[in-house]
Amino acid sequence: MKLNLKIWRQKDANTKGQIKEYPIDGIDGDMSFLEMMDVLNEDLIAKGEEPVEFDHDCREGICGSCSLQINGEPHGPDRMVTTCQLHMRKFKDNDTIVIEPFRAKAFPVIKDLIVDRTAFDRIQQAGGYISVNTSGHTVDANAIPINKEDADDSFYAAACIGCGACVAACKNASAMLFTSAKVSQYALLPQGRIEAVERVQNMVRQMDLEGFGNCTNTGACEVECPKGISLENIARMNREYLSAKVKG
Repeated sequence: MKLNLKIWRQKDANTKGQIKEYPIDGIDGDMSFLEMMDVLNEDLIAKGEEPVEFDHDCREGICGSCSLQINGEPHGPDRMVTTCQLHMRKFKDNDTIVIEPFRAKAFPVIKDLIVDRTAFDRIQQAGGYISVNTSGHTVDANAIPINKEDADDSFYAAACIGCGACVAACKNASAMLFTSAKVSQYALLPQGRIEAVERVQNMVRQMDLEGFGNCTNTGACEVECPKGISLENIARMNREYLSAKVKG
């Protein structure tokens, strides 16, 4: 398979970037997208050129590191997959593929296709946890009965890997889907109710401070999310936030 790659190249955060073209040949349809990028980089290194920098870690759709904007779509044309799970059979011979970093004010470019997503870490640190006494004996897992439906919904919200596809897909670069997933996974459980008021207020406040945009309910975030995080979490977070304001 022959391809024409148009890739965003940027030396660092303070340097203006640009799209550069790279023709590539010998790509197999069973390769993952990142394996294709590896082949490109091997060719560039062999030519004495600087390889394209991109994030990756597990390559199993677990960590969310491999976040790329491919032909205008976060993680590319497939659904419910991360970039590392995208295979080249989704493309055709002689296709042109435009590869860019996720675009958002709160995700500044570090180099080439790598962006700084530590804004998500700060939102999580603002309230995405529960405070428990860990000294003494371990509490039995069944000590607090939890409704099966609530446990399932909490698990589905916790499946968010923080890749940032929701932000990249949103016309406002909103982080509402990510933040609401992190709020929901605790709001649905009795262990999370103790700090519920402070949690949602602190996390929403931090989200705004990071410079993310507002949600206008277009639903693009849910469509592009590799884990299928539901918009219901945003509705739940809004209810939690209004309730916290009344109680506060």
